[in-house]
This record gives sequence, C-alpha cells and structure tokens, in this order.
Amino acid sequence: MSARGSAGLAVRALRKVTGSDTQETERSALGHVVQALGEMKGAAMKLGQALSMEVDALPPELRQIVARLQSEAPPIDSEEIAAIIEDELGAPPERLFAEFDPKPLAAASLGQVHAARLEDGREVVLKVQYPGIAEALESDFSNLSVVARAAGFTSKLLDGRDYVEELRREISLETDYFLEAERARAFHALLTSEPDLLAPEPIPERSTSRVLCLTRVRGQTLQRFLDSNPDASARWRVSEQLIRAVHGPFFSAARIHADPHPGNFLVTEDERLALLDFGCVKSFRPDFVEAIRVFMRSEVRGERYDPLAGVRAAGFQVDIDEAAARSLLAETVEIATRPLRTDCYDYAQDTSVPDMRALGLRRTGDFLRIRPPAEAVMLGRAVGGCAQNLRALGARGDFRSVYARLLERRGPPASQEARS
Repeated sequence: MSARGSAGLAVRALRKVTGSDTQETERSALGHVVQALGEMKGAAMKLGQALSMEVDALPPELRQIVARLQSEAPPIDSEEIAAIIEDELGAPPERLFAEFDPKPLAAASLGQVHAARLEDGREVVLKVQYPGIAEALESDFSNLSVVARAAGFTSKLLDGRDYVEELRREISLETDYFLEAERARAFHALLTSEPDLLAPEPIPERSTSRVLCLTRVRGQTLQRFLDSNPDASARWRVSEQLIRAVHGPFFSAARIHADPHPGNFLVTEDERLALLDFGCVKSFRPDFVEAIRVFMRSEVRGERYDPLAGVRAAGFQVDIDEAAARSLLAETVEIATRPLRTDCYDYAQDTSVPDMRALGLRRTGDFLRIRPPAEAVMLGRAVGGCAQNLRALGARGDFRSVYARLLERRGPPASQEARS
C-alpha cells in the first residue's frame, strides 16, 4: 500500500512543479490505497471504513472513493467461496439452494455476502467468511498490542493495553457466526416493537461458524440514500430511525450495535430502516447504562448535573485535580450534548466532531488523565459513528424529544452470555 500511495504522491508532486492539474492524480493515488485496504481485508479494511465516515477528513469526491470499502471491496474468487460453503454445509451451493448468485452482493471486512433463494421461496443472503481471516485478525492485534505495551512502558498516560485488548476481543468475536446468529435473533426480537425498524432473521439450518444465512432485506444503503438527494422530511425520518436503532437497544437491553458504518443500514422502499451485520454487538453492565442514562436525562431536562461524579459512577479513572477535571468535562459536555439542549437542532451545521478534536488537541494531557473503562471503547465507536451518519444526513428537527423518549425505556439486564 505504501508503494502504491508513494508512487501516486510522487507523480502529484511532479505535476505541481509543472503546473499540471493534480485532481485526477490524487483520485488515482487514493484509489490505489482503497484497493490495497480492500484486498487486505480484516482490521485494515475496517480502518478504511472508519475513514470513509470522517466527513471532514476528505473532499466529497475522494470520500466517495473510500466509501467503496463499506460494501464494494475487491471480492474473492467465486470458486473459493463455493468450496468454503461445501466444506461448511456439506454440499455445493447449487444443491443447498434453489438459486445462488456467485457474484457477491457486498464484500465486507471479514466476509462477503451472496444472494440466494431457499427451496420454500424465501430470499436469503449468505455471509461467507474469508479463509484465514481469524488468524489475520489475531496477528494484526498481536502487533498492535506490542506497540501499546511499548507505549505503556514509556508513560502510564500512553498505556492503551486495556483498550487494545477490548478491541481485539470484540472484533475477534465477529469471526464466530454462531454468535452473530444469536445476536441477529436478539436484535430481530428487540425491534419487533418498532414497526419502522427491522433486522434480518438467521436461518440455522444453513448456518455454521463460518457461513451465516439470513433472510434478505432489500433497500438502499445510507450512502446511496444520500446520493439520491432526499428531501428534508426523508432525511429527518431516517435520522430519527437511526437514533432509535443505535441508541434504543442500549437503554432498553444494555446492548448496542457497535459497527455503524453506512453500509450496515438499509433504507427500504416502504420507508423502514434495516439494521445489518451483528458481528460487533457490545453488551454492558446495567450500572454503566444507568450512569449514561442519568447524564443524558439531566441534559434533556436542563437539570443540574455533576459530570465529575457522573464519569466516576460510570467507571472512569480521574487522575487530575478536581478543578482541571471539572473544566475539561464542562467543555466536553457542552460540545457533545448540543442536540439535547434545543428543540430544533440542525445537523447540517453541526461542528461537534471537529470541535471535540480541537479540544482534544488543546488539552491532550488532561484527556489522557481521565480514562474511561475499557467497555466504553465500543460505546464510543457506536455513538461516534452514529453522530457521523447524522452529520452526513444533515437533518434538522427536534432531536431532544427523540432522545427523551428513548431514555424512558427500560428492559431486563443483558444476559451473562451476551456480556461474555
């Protein structure tokens, strides 16, 4: 990847000297990087997917190139896919299904998805895991752990080993399709009370630990929905659905879908929002959820709240004096909760992500001394990704009321199996 990117940058530099147009060269260089990340799969491709959600990181035309990693990465050979299916299910796909399309619907970071039809007529998708991907992930995170360990020896402030281990554990679980089937079934049940939200159902008789069969949902990904230039009412509808799909299960069942890139959401023709890909679902301690609920409820209601006591209740370690901690938390809360403090918030004008980055750069030392519990990493991934999607949708409306309704939801605590 470095060689491809460096070659493109060298040509770009030469054209600058000669005064030539560099836009096409820039697109070509980024295209090489996207191709490389897609071919590498696993953690590298997940990094590319995260980059595609960064609204401010790239110009729109270049962000569209990177967005290919959300569902259109280079696929692996169809014969290899067929061989995996036969190894896992005991027969080739043409004998297992009434129809099977060897051309993938989508190529994701850990596996690719193929359309099929069961003998009873139901449309399904088959998610087939790439060969060797579990070992590749373990290798990637082993290397990252070495870096984190070395940083920890340098300074306690830079010790990120707990967070790397949390990421390694949660992302490695994505290679267990039996577990993903259980999570899909749980989300399908959770969303039955939401008529405009849905999740596919697993088909156990056509699933294994490396092959997952699910009922098919048809629709546009969030990115394609945006490319269709929807009107303001459609943007609001999808934004409200997105918040309920991501945040709702957190407050009602202490779990969250923690892989919120735009390729994991479909907008259907009947104006529902479908949630896809349940490999990365994080469950939380009930007391952690309650600490977040108390904080957000106080912001929605405009009540007094002590953020320092709140982060400690949620399990944060605070290693700076109270005055500095309160000052930093006050600035953080002001940026993070803007949609909760008004009856009409415009996400098209939202600057919370760059503002939070600027605060982080300005007060890096203080941030490093307020350390969240490891389980908060996946919550941050989910909430941050949801916020980026909301910024891309650019809707304007009463988001405070949406969150207020969610905060009243309560359900049974997450099961021990889910927490593990």
